[in-house]
Amino acid sequence: MSCGLCKSLKMTSLFNKYNNLTQRILAALIGVLIIVSALVSGPWFYFTVFLAICVVTQLEFYKLVGLDGMIPLKTFGTFSGIALFTLTFLVEGGWIGSDYYYLMFPILAGVYLIYLYRKRVTKPFRGIAFTFLGIIYVAVPFSLLNVIVFHPGIYTFEILLGALFMLWSNDTGAYFAGVRYGKRKLFERVSPKKSWEGSLGGFVLSLAMAYVISNFSQVFTPGEWISMGVIISIGGTYGDLVESLFKRSIEIKDSGRLIPGHGGFLDRFDGLLLSAPFIVTFLKIF
Repeated sequence: MSCGLCKSLKMTSLFNKYNNLTQRILAALIGVLIIVSALVSGPWFYFTVFLAICVVTQLEFYKLVGLDGMIPLKTFGTFSGIALFTLTFLVEGGWIGSDYYYLMFPILAGVYLIYLYRKRVTKPFRGIAFTFLGIIYVAVPFSLLNVIVFHPGIYTFEILLGALFMLWSNDTGAYFAGVRYGKRKLFERVSPKKSWEGSLGGFVLSLAMAYVISNFSQVFTPGEWISMGVIISIGGTYGDLVESLFKRSIEIKDSGRLIPGHGGFLDRFDGLLLSAPFIVTFLKIF
């Protein structure tokens, strides 16, 4: 048995000693520590950690799609995601010119060529579609985080860190308000446990976090931080619902078991996947 597997089993055994809520709290604290440390340590630490998260999340997506009988190009799709994240990081950081974005077109064209030479695939375009979906749903939003951290032109961890704290606040507020006060179903067809009360609790806590951040950060005005809080709360809630719709379509409860008490990486970062494009739009246009 490898050392990595041994450590993983020991960690799982350690978390299994606690109830679900305690597992959620411990895993969240460890995750927050890793992410915050990476962000404040500089661009290359950020790049390493978030690229790893992107890869694991995309692989998890392809694994789940495979459970439903689809046959996406897991390796090539993930490689394309790595290429997109890396190119975005290097371009937005100013190390290479924006013309290098055009490299993605011949890379993505490789999906068609691979399926063209696969003889035993009966419905190749279903595989092509789900390969691209893994890139669009996971790799594109993670790549847009590079636009956020290099806004406006230099590495600035405060915006993404603030966005993450607001997103985590939204999740936390929704969880506890939903458990304590949840009665009216928010979207029962997709996610029976989510409630309007929980959603409102998440919204309030997200705005409260935005206000707290505005007192410590000079990057934005208080009004701009509050606006981001609104965007993130709504985007995070819908991101959670979209992932619930995906899981319901393949009849599973959690996307994985890698994060004790939280499920998989898709479960943990679903809100970020839908929020990131709206945050970038807000930064670039408004």
